[in-house]
Amino acid sequence: MALLRGETVKFMLAAAASLALVAGGLGAGVAQAESAPGCASTVQIGSTAYAKFQGQTIASVKQFKGCDKNWAYIYVWDSFRARGLHYLLTAAVEVNPGPNATYKGGKDKLGDPVELWSAGTDTLSDCTAGYGLISLYQYDNYPAWTDTRC
Repeated sequence: MALLRGETVKFMLAAAASLALVAGGLGAGVAQAESAPGCASTVQIGSTAYAKFQGQTIASVKQFKGCDKNWAYIYVWDSFRARGLHYLLTAAVEVNPGPNATYKGGKDKLGDPVELWSAGTDTLSDCTAGYGLISLYQYDNYPAWTDTRC
């Protein structure tokens, strides 16, 4: 019986170590996106932006290029999803950022999604920024924009 208990303890320690390695590899809710839907060769351009709620980072927003298009991407952090709040996500490419900006490729998603890609936009020759928005039903809007890339 003691041998069986010792084997159980070894298994539990090995399992705990494996979980710690997996959790450590996933990061603290940082976006792990690899490619846009329908485009396997996207590359991030510009810096990552962060949406904040009550002083805490709740989402990462990135801009990508690939397949002759620009793409915006938003990823909601685990720590925010754990709050149980209901929200709507929006992702779009902002073209010619500033007072005359337009948004292209916009997509919205209800149902507390983890991530959302915009549609690809034919805007590689324009100045663009990735735009992401979390709209909370009972609060307000929490947007973020990446830096502008021309």
